[in-house]
Amino acid sequence: MTRHSRIAGIGVYRPRRSVPSSEIAERLGLSEEWIRKRSGIERRGYAGPEEPLSLMAVEAATAALRQANLTADRIGCVVVATTTHLVQMPSLASEVAHVIGATEAGAFDISAACAGFPYALALASDMVKAGTADHVLVIGAERITDILDDQDPATAFLFADGAGAAVVAPSDVSRIGPVVWGSDGSRAGAVGMTGYWDPALRTDASLPWPRLGMKGWQVYRWAVSELAEVAKRSVEMAGMKVTDLDAFVPHQANRLITDELVRQIGFREDVVVAYDITDTGNTSAASIPLALDRLVTDGAMTSGMNALTMGFGSGLVYAGQVVEIP
Repeated sequence: MTRHSRIAGIGVYRPRRSVPSSEIAERLGLSEEWIRKRSGIERRGYAGPEEPLSLMAVEAATAALRQANLTADRIGCVVVATTTHLVQMPSLASEVAHVIGATEAGAFDISAACAGFPYALALASDMVKAGTADHVLVIGAERITDILDDQDPATAFLFADGAGAAVVAPSDVSRIGPVVWGSDGSRAGAVGMTGYWDPALRTDASLPWPRLGMKGWQVYRWAVSELAEVAKRSVEMAGMKVTDLDAFVPHQANRLITDELVRQIGFREDVVVAYDITDTGNTSAASIPLALDRLVTDGAMTSGMNALTMGFGSGLVYAGQVVEIP
């Protein structure tokens, strides 16, 4: 019998501190209204010293396991998508596996920026379908404030912190659709770490820690010209039509991008669209599970609904798949 995959549980961690746009606008010489119109963001979560990346990842993982009614010892692999684990080794995944008690699980991190969660979910789904692991814990976790330049008017108002997780388990029918993914390295300069493209800067130890840099207009133009077709192919690969979908949960990059994609893709008028960015900000790899959780918690989505998820970011990389809500 063919083995399929499903999301069995979702869990999140939101930082305790919620920062209003007024606080950032004053520092940057901007207005709250400008920030809202440019991004759709009114508040965002900033993790404090007592909320390290590992804690947020562990809390989200624990919540996902609880919803899946699963103990950590049954996890066969832990995959963490993050760009803000500030050491190459050991992996954040290995730390999370140890803390939660998944002592026999494989563990590794992936770096796919804001597309990290759908990338990791695709890997987990394939592992479960192949029998490599019966249960895989997928986590998107970011403390972007650790690499954020709070004086940069292009990024300081956009990015935030948080973590989201999902347990992927076997299923008798397909509940996680095939991934449609790709990359466009010709546009790598649109989002990345400052100094990344200059080898001299990368080897100068006297320079301060690299910070996040972005050319927002390039990302916007790319997203609204390319991603609607990715979305439609993701739906087609799942054996569905756009009109079959109940929800659209894109990476929470910018409300303007989401609005334009909704217009281009052509959803039903009653489709649920995630706008978690309004009071969460752009949390990169964590944004999709955070947005899924918010819609479920608020009652906008219920078990059995089908949602198109899509992430995109530095690389430039992208990934989309249809998932069934647990």
